[in-house]
Amino acid sequence: MSYLTDPPDITVRRGAYLPHWVRAEATYAVCFRLADSLPQRVLNAWVAERADIVATAEEQGRSLSASEALRLDELYAEKIETYLDSGYGACHLRDSRIAEIVCGAIRHFDGLRYRLHAWCVMPNHTHVLVEPLKSHALSKIVQSWKSFTAKEANRILERTGTFWKTEYYDHLIRDAAEFDHALRYIEENPVKAALKDWPWVFVKQGSVT
Repeated sequence: MSYLTDPPDITVRRGAYLPHWVRAEATYAVCFRLADSLPQRVLNAWVAERADIVATAEEQGRSLSASEALRLDELYAEKIETYLDSGYGACHLRDSRIAEIVCGAIRHFDGLRYRLHAWCVMPNHTHVLVEPLKSHALSKIVQSWKSFTAKEANRILERTGTFWKTEYYDHLIRDAAEFDHALRYIEENPVKAALKDWPWVFVKQGSVT
């Protein structure tokens, strides 16, 4: 697997709330969540702090520094992931029928479009540690997961409307330590969220470096 070792290889794709660092043959920790998984006030607080960091770099006409990029990741963990684990919202992914659909979609193109290292379907969000292959863009991979599962989940639940939040979070893995941290976070997430015997988690054997 490839890690971030050469900064000039990185490009930045703008999202609705945050920039996405992109590099060919890289590994990413991805999190996408249900549309009702966060109260707007929590999201607004995180967006405001994130905007201050990005604005400082833009005013100085430069890209984000490594320490600034790290702070964005820390803010996400502090403001978003901690709240997600509290189980806010309808938590449709607690339904085993829906969880199995999401797991199946994630696994479907493993080895063809991407290489999976770990994943976990939580009650209101999903984590994946994934390595896109060849010309397959991470954004397209995530969109395919969300599009298919949203349609199927709405059908089963006999509901309409937005299922997943449009924006997703991704972290470009820079070294072996970050990879192991992301993998262990995914593996331990159900336990930390007090989900006993949670079945919707997978870590590929031999993935820990």
